[in-house]
Amino acid sequence: MRDFPIVCVGGSAGGLDAYIRLLQNLPPDMGVAVVIVNHITIAATQLHEVLKRFSSMPVVLITEGLRVEPNCVFIIPANRDLHVKDGVFALKPISKPRGWPDVITVFLRSLSQLWEGKLIAVIVSGYDGDGAAALGAVHEVGGITMAQMPSTASRPDMPESAIESGYIDFVLSPEDIAIKIVELARAPSNEPPPTALGVTPKN
Repeated sequence: MRDFPIVCVGGSAGGLDAYIRLLQNLPPDMGVAVVIVNHITIAATQLHEVLKRFSSMPVVLITEGLRVEPNCVFIIPANRDLHVKDGVFALKPISKPRGWPDVITVFLRSLSQLWEGKLIAVIVSGYDGDGAAALGAVHEVGGITMAQMPSTASRPDMPESAIESGYIDFVLSPEDIAIKIVELARAPSNEPPPTALGVTPKN
């Protein structure tokens, strides 16, 4: 059983700044797996080299069958959809090779169906609205959702789309997102999650 928390951080254009600000404020021992799903696929393969300078946790490029482990940062590879099953990552050919990718949505739906631990979804800077369509599924399994405060994002489209979905619990800067992740990770499993925005889903 893999029952520790997993945090999916989804972003694209402008996401690098958000990833750095987030990782710089996450401790190495909070018992959480962080998965960065960057939907600009041509840049994703460089992130594991760039971000390891800013994280106190190991930063690893995901390969087929890699086991999900806590206290580690995982990076999606280029041109692949990401899934999780039985505590390991599975890579598949990207299902939307043209137009805006939906790799964040694909991974969040996989997590909501198959991950046994706490689930935290974070949407940061980027164009389009990847991830927003899966936030309702995250909520249905008791997950927590966060969006980067649009005023702190160089490309606010993606967090704005997430907020407009009606399923975002917290709208925060990347630094405050990190603080909230630590708070959620360290809360006893029998405690209710911290008070959220109380946003009502759209009909």
